Amino acid sequence: MLKIRNLDAGYGKLRVLKNISLHVDPGEIVTMIGANGAGKTTLLHTIIGLIKPTKGEINFLDTPCCRSSVGQIVASGCALVPENRQVFASMSVEENLLLGGHVLQKREGRAAVHKELAHQYELFPILRERRNQFAGTLSGGEQQMLAMGRALMSKPRLVMMDEPSTGLAPLIVRDIFQIILRLREEGNTVLLIEQNAKAALGIADRGYVLEVGKVIVQGPSDILLANTDVQRAYLGREKVTE
Repeated sequence: MLKIRNLDAGYGKLRVLKNISLHVDPGEIVTMIGANGAGKTTLLHTIIGLIKPTKGEINFLDTPCCRSSVGQIVASGCALVPENRQVFASMSVEENLLLGGHVLQKREGRAAVHKELAHQYELFPILRERRNQFAGTLSGGEQQMLAMGRALMSKPRLVMMDEPSTGLAPLIVRDIFQIILRLREEGNTVLLIEQNAKAALGIADRGYVLEVGKVIVQGPSDILLANTDVQRAYLGREKVTE
């Protein structure tokens, strides 16, 4: 579904991503873990078209997209749940969701948007209860669910999530990760960027470890969880002695 080869990208003369290659197959949950500043968000922004690569290839659904606009990439079936939610605070919950359905409306019409809206309310019942409430008045967990629902309103083939657990209470984090698992059950493919490495690897099929813009380790999640270097750097020292 997504294939990246020898990718370089950054900001001006600052080279953040360095010769990155990875792939995401249909129906997978793939996670990218790494410390702050490793380049994880830059990677997602490059895939979605916010940053143009300086070298390498990005192919989504067998189509090169390095030169595509954000709108074209979203329309092709790729959606981003951004870091820190970034909901439209002065708009209602339902207005935020309908805004996410703009691509779907152009492709399939208004009826499809309302059908998908009903599906998001079924997936996130709290959003139905809050549908007329300003998004800025929601709790952090509710805003995260809204950001996810807004991205899903385009009925994407690939959902990219940037740090969905940041700043949330453990019980809410558990709920968010259960929803990610359900998305896969419904046929979605997920690329998950997470600092909570243990939780991310616990639900992912495969993972990549990113360090200073380079992939340093990759493999099935159970192998990464058992990797001593990954344990020490990202899972806590106590994991090593278990």
